[in-house]
Amino acid sequence: MLSTSRLSSMKLPPFTMPISETQAACQPFVFFQPDASLSVKFMPASQFSWEELTDAYNQTRIDYIVPMPMNVARLREYVRHYDVSLEHSVVAVEDDQILGLAMLGVRPGHTWPTRLGVLPVCRQRGLGQLLMEYLLVQSCQLRADYAILEVIKGNAPDHTLFTKLGFREIRELLIMRRPPGPPDPAWDNLASTCSIQALEYPTIIERLNRRRLVPSWLDETPSLEKAGNLAGLRVILNNGGEGWIVYRSTIFQLSHLVLETEAGDPHQVGRALLHALHTRHPAQDTITENVAMDNPHLPAMREMGYVEAFRRIEMRLNLKAGR
Repeated sequence: MLSTSRLSSMKLPPFTMPISETQAACQPFVFFQPDASLSVKFMPASQFSWEELTDAYNQTRIDYIVPMPMNVARLREYVRHYDVSLEHSVVAVEDDQILGLAMLGVRPGHTWPTRLGVLPVCRQRGLGQLLMEYLLVQSCQLRADYAILEVIKGNAPDHTLFTKLGFREIRELLIMRRPPGPPDPAWDNLASTCSIQALEYPTIIERLNRRRLVPSWLDETPSLEKAGNLAGLRVILNNGGEGWIVYRSTIFQLSHLVLETEAGDPHQVGRALLHALHTRHPAQDTITENVAMDNPHLPAMREMGYVEAFRRIEMRLNLKAGR
């Protein structure tokens, strides 16, 4: 268990860091780095055990706006599914105490700062900014074109920090839930208005790779492939509408829904897809994250019993000058 008994007197003054050749290739930032006299050290997360990282994460998120506790198994899964590089992630340490951490997802051309957390007694002293700037330096060294992240709507401190660092809002994303149960009988006529086909795995990946709707990091194709347990359905409506849905199916839950309309009205196609989905999986709870506000299937989701749990704001920072 982390000790916080003497942390209330800790001071974290910022120190400017000369812009290196690598950073000079990036859009100008004001980077900060503590000098050698500061007792807080910044270490790669790969130097810590899974147990230490999990315990630190849970303590830094103990009062978070939306509780998201982790255990070791879930953290391992998170790191694997979302290409989090522990080598490029960071832990802030004073003596033998972890004060905060931040993780970095790494994929070709872009990075994903995530899981930023600081112990409550260490906040308002600049540590969160130092952790984020560590990740941005890592992103520049990886020659990423941009960094992208999500912040829960209503989390003013983090939103302010990210804006200060140069991130700009892209869009709002909805986290939607649906309780177990078959579709409302009022929609039973939908089954007679379309034909339904199951998609094989190679077809699922092919459809994901050519979708037109822009995914977030959580539902980019690499995330879904690593999550596994993917299934898919295709519907062809009698009126010529056509579309498909890909989702992750586990014993108790459906998740990671991706809907695409290839012909016809997305509202009608979305209804048919979701009716087919929940007719096949009536006993499973459903949660799908990062549904864009302009997703044309959103009205159909609401009609099929999905409710909004909370929202995230997606933000982006271009790392290359002139982009």
